[in-house]
Amino acid sequence: MDIRQNNKPKKGNIALYLILIIAVISIMASLKHCVTPNATTVNSNNDTINIAIEYSPLSLYTYDDTLGGFSYDFMRLVENVSRHKFIFHPIVTLESTLADLDNGKYDIVIAQFPSTRENKAKYAFSDALHIDRQVLIQLKDSCGNISVKSQLDLAHDTIYVIKGSPMHSRLANLGREIGDTIYIAEDAIYGPEQLFLRIATGEIRYAVINESIAAQLAKLYPNVDYSTEISFSQFQPAILRATDTVMRDSLNMWIKSVKMSRAYTSLQSRYF
Repeated sequence: MDIRQNNKPKKGNIALYLILIIAVISIMASLKHCVTPNATTVNSNNDTINIAIEYSPLSLYTYDDTLGGFSYDFMRLVENVSRHKFIFHPIVTLESTLADLDNGKYDIVIAQFPSTRENKAKYAFSDALHIDRQVLIQLKDSCGNISVKSQLDLAHDTIYVIKGSPMHSRLANLGREIGDTIYIAEDAIYGPEQLFLRIATGEIRYAVINESIAAQLAKLYPNVDYSTEISFSQFQPAILRATDTVMRDSLNMWIKSVKMSRAYTSLQSRYF
């Protein structure tokens, strides 16, 4: 892999990363009351469900010492109709989380991982929680212009993605579609929010994350553009082990029930 930029963090951004790490720790502390010492697998009565949920502006965040986020609030509604106890575990990186799903530490994962044909061969997926798509993140210049206006402009550029995310395979396929090379750099440390901030601070030039997350962050960073689409719209479901078909069917039943409620309509209008 050819990475044509200096990847060493700027000194001025070290404090920003420390703040982000502290924010993640604070979320874990906020969820402490939901987590029991031995809550790593579903108990023998199957009344406890462990959910790994991605820390991002759309999925899970904190405000005024309160937890929020569309995915978190949605799953709280699901918890109410399921009559099960949900234990939430905030996560940043997807690759290790999927390994923990495989080994039974988590029962459900809520993260950027669309139900593509390739992914369906490895995991079971619930009905969609919402619909999303992958977009390119880049800085605008002083006149509001952008360098990459179409997918064809990505030839010979280096694009950052989260390690283990579906964005890697999408960019690899896109390179074949445009008949040219797109260099892909994987970030194994940070999640989509931090990747967006690396663009906002000028540390890297291009990254790909989900549009729903980018739209929320762009409200705070209007100098960042996310208008260039990288994928078509994709369903964003919950992820389960391929063998957990009973859990998947139950989850789908609860999701359908929630989507028929007024609470879901209110949730949609609040976040979208």
